[in-house]
This record gives sequence, C-alpha cells and structure tokens, in this order.
Amino acid sequence: MADGQVTRGNEIVKPNVKKVRKLNDSVIGGFAGATADAFTLFERLEMQLEQHPGQLTRAAVELAKLWRTDKYLRKLDAVMVVADDKQSLTITGNGDVLEPHDGIIAIGSGGSYALAASRALIDIPELTAIEVAKKAMSIAADTCIYTNHNFTTETLDSKQELED
Repeated sequence: MADGQVTRGNEIVKPNVKKVRKLNDSVIGGFAGATADAFTLFERLEMQLEQHPGQLTRAAVELAKLWRTDKYLRKLDAVMVVADDKQSLTITGNGDVLEPHDGIIAIGSGGSYALAASRALIDIPELTAIEVAKKAMSIAADTCIYTNHNFTTETLDSKQELED
C-alpha cells in the first residue's frame, strides 16, 4: 500500500501518483524517492527477474550490485520495496537488500510512522493485513506532512487493484 503524494521541497506537486505496481505475475513493488529514478530501477529489476525467474532475492541482489556500481545508476535517488508470495525485500542504492525480521516493511517520509503503527496493529486478530496497512497508512498520513490519504493497494492474490 502506498500514498499518492509527490512533493518538491515543501510543495505538493501531485496528490495521486501510483507508487505501487505489479512487476510481473508474481512480484509487486513500490518506491519512495524520485519517480523517474524509481521507474528506471523497476525496469532494471524486471530485466533481472526475466534472467532469474522465480528468484526474487537473486534478482534484487543483482539489481543492488548494478545500482551501487554502475556510473549512471549510482546517481539514482529512490528506495524500493518488492515482494512475492514468499518474501518482502527493501532494496537501496547503498547495496542493501533487506528482508524484515517481522514481515513488515515501510519506506518513505511517513515510513517510520507506518512501520510503528503496523507493528502495534499486526497482533489484533480481527484485522486483515490490508486493514492493518490502511490503518497504519492513515496514522502516517495524519502525522507526516509528506504523506497523504490517497492510498493505492496492490496484492499478490488478486488481479485487481484496490483504491481507497
């Protein structure tokens, strides 16, 4: 799940950007940072996924190596989150490919707020994962001026995108 806000400095440039998307039939991804940079990195990840089908970790590590060592890619400013049905990973330009210890990932300006809220809500048995994510994102949007309430959700078990 992601918000839709893009800012330049302290100005809201666009309130409805889609920051999450399907990369193929089995992988979804999201980003924080520069939009064009993230799309470039998604294209590179898609190439790695084609070279290493069904191996998200390997594709992510290969992307991280390229991102860190390539003269052009090294200058790109974004953080990515990718997931398949087995794992979720954060990929950074510093060469990090991180799998969370508790299965919860959050990035971007409101990420720390959403992460804390998700961890507080995840143990409530009545809440589904999407409900936890929505409540956590609402808390982040209420707290962080760079996060809005225009959420987009992408899931692996559904071909349809949910918009709230």
